[in-house]
Order: sequence, then C-alpha cells, then structure tokens
Amino acid sequence: MASWLESFFKVREAGSDARTEILAGVTTFMTMAYIIFVNPDIMSKAGMPFGPVMSATCLASAFATLLMAFLANYPIALSVGMGLNAFFAFGVVLNMGISWQTALAAIFTEGVIFVALTLTRIREEVVNAIPTSLKIGISTGIGFFITFIGLQSAGIIVKNDAVLVGMGNLKSPSALLAIAGFFLMVILEARKVRGSILWGILIITALSIPFGVTSMPSGIISMPPSIAPIVGKLDFSAFWNADFWIIVFTFFFVDFFDTVGTLVGVTNRAGMLDKEGNLPRAKEALLADAVGTVAGAILGTSTVTSFVESASGVEQGGRTGLTSLVTAILFLLALFFSPIVAVVPPCATAPALIMVGIFMMMSLKGFDFGEWTDIVPACIAIFTMPFSYSIAAGIEFGVISFVIIKICTGRKKEISPMMFLLFLVFILKEVFF
Repeated sequence: MASWLESFFKVREAGSDARTEILAGVTTFMTMAYIIFVNPDIMSKAGMPFGPVMSATCLASAFATLLMAFLANYPIALSVGMGLNAFFAFGVVLNMGISWQTALAAIFTEGVIFVALTLTRIREEVVNAIPTSLKIGISTGIGFFITFIGLQSAGIIVKNDAVLVGMGNLKSPSALLAIAGFFLMVILEARKVRGSILWGILIITALSIPFGVTSMPSGIISMPPSIAPIVGKLDFSAFWNADFWIIVFTFFFVDFFDTVGTLVGVTNRAGMLDKEGNLPRAKEALLADAVGTVAGAILGTSTVTSFVESASGVEQGGRTGLTSLVTAILFLLALFFSPIVAVVPPCATAPALIMVGIFMMMSLKGFDFGEWTDIVPACIAIFTMPFSYSIAAGIEFGVISFVIIKICTGRKKEISPMMFLLFLVFILKEVFF
C-alpha cells in the first residue's frame, strides 16, 4: 500500500518519502484542527445548530482536501475559511437580517461561479500573472500574518483600545506554555529532529493538563452529530435581490484572493513554482477549492478555502498530495474522536504558527532589494496582510501599488494585461463597494 501511494503521488520524485508525508499531514491537521470547534461556534451565532455544523465542517474539509490531494497532488489542506464564517454569521445573518439558508445559497452561487472561472482558466491566469516579486511579498506577508495570529492565539499579543494591540499577561499559564513550546520547537528544529513542530504540539498539550489550561478528554470515541438539520437547506428565494449579489460578490472577492495568496505563498515556500514563477497544476488546485465551496454550502457550512496552516506541513517536509490525504483522513476520524481533538489547546498550536511564520518570512532571501519598483509593492503587500488581518487586502494593495509605480516610472511594459485587469477590478471594488 505504502509503495503504491508513493508511486501514485510521485513522492520520491518530489524529494520526499511516505513517512515524511504522513508526519507532515498530521502536523497540518494539528495546526488547523481548531476549525472543527471554532467554526460551529461562530455559525451557531447565526442560528445554526452546533453539532451538525461540526460534522459538516469535518466532511467539507475532508472532501475538499481529498480533491486537492488527487487532482493537484499538492500538500495543501482546505477547510472553512476563518473571517468568511464570521462575515456569514455577523455580517450577513445578524447585521443584514438574511437567513442562514439564504446565506448558504449565496455561498453555493459563489462556488459555482468559481468552478466556471476555474474551468475557463481565468483563475489560473490570475495566479500566474502575479510577478515573482509580488509572489515573494505575498509569501512573506503570509508569514507575518501567521505569526501575528499565533501571538494572539498564545495570549502574548492582545487587544488594546488605546494603541490597538499590546502585550498580554506573560505570566499566565497559557502564555508561558506557548513560549516554552516555541523554544522547544526551535531547539528541536535546530537539532534536525524530524517532526519538530508536531512533537512540540504534543508535548505542550500534555503539559497543559497539569497546568489546568486543558483537561483530560471526557472520552475517546463519540458518534458524530447528524447533518440532517442543515444539509441541502439552501434558500434561493432572494436570488434576484441586490443584497443577495452583494453577499455573493463579498464572499467571491475574499475567497478568490485568499486562495490565490495561500497557494502562491505556500507553494513558493515549498519550492514548487517553475522557473518562470508559475504554479504547475494551478487549475486543478483552484478547482479543488471551488468544488469544495460548492460541496460545503450543500453540506451546510460557510466558504471552503485553502488553509494557510498548510505551511506547517510543508515545513515538516510535505511535498505531495499524500500529505493532504493524511490530513483529510484525520478530519474524517475527528468525526468519531472529537473528545481527543478538543483537548489540544491554543497555546500548543500557537508556537507552531509562529514557527511557520518565521519559515515563510525566509522567502525574502530570493528578493532583489536593488529594484525599487519591485520592492515597494512587495512591502506594501507584506505590511497590509497582518495589519488588515486579510490576505486578500494584501494582494489588492500590492497589485495596485505595483501598477501605479511601474506606470509612473516609465516601465509600463513590465505590467501584464492580467495585472492591468486586476488593477481595474480592485479600483472599482474600492470605489463602488
């Protein structure tokens, strides 16, 4: 079986092996397993039942990640996008007064549009049209973004009304364990211990129990809640309403560029881009994302997108779809082992995110710092992502600044037609939405 998997996913051609891929898949799952419980908590605010949404989250994540494994052969996992689920619950349902059934219909519509655009290669052309300098900037910006998320999750960086953010209570058990976990992972990585990030997560989880940060699991196996109350509950009655299409566009825009940014950033870090800086099998990767969104809406959850936490598996050596296959299987197993998955505290996964962020920032070593017209747009993308809490915003302002600077410095020929088109789309979006 192992040899067949290695052959199917071309593991050795990618410079990896089955053991490394399995380890990477487990690592990716551990860093993104929080979505199993966080997503239903957020969606429940929109009136959706917690248990069925939890099951739908696992099923949608597993399905989309399997598609990524077998269609694109990339070590990238997918699940319900954070931020998009919050927009679903608070922006659409609670603020606009739209039913969750109608919101699911909007997501389904967005997903169908994505599938169509992917099959026509438009999304692939967008990915490949982004210049190498911006690809490096996006990858680095994601690194800063992930680090920021990790620091927040650890309680090291907290909200501060006076200056937006500030230092948290570093004496709290959670913060101390997160700090200890970070140094543990650094030391293990420096000593070339395989699975350094995963080992760190497991050790800190174990230490969290006596410190009272988490508790022993209430059980081992539990039957997953039925998805019957939410599956197929799409309501298209507002299809011809302007508000419906505003919702569709918002989901579309954020999902489109979050996915593009994640794919570019993670694959660039993994060294998967070709000599021209293009992403092989981009169409297949984007199709997995698009079909995953359609399936997620039918199952009863918000937009499914590529997860930036996939970078943790890449840093553990994952290079093929076998990594994604392992992650998908673990999402399915989580349906039955949710008590164990729930034990892993944020302070155990936070240092993993910080480590991954540092690894992602290393992409800057391939940057030409002597080219001013390239470095400024890249830096704008880098800074915008963590400060706006949005990968999509980083891409948007990186593209806008790239085009403006190139035109104003007489280097219009360096701008591809697709970049001009993206520039116009972003400008129109800021003016009218």
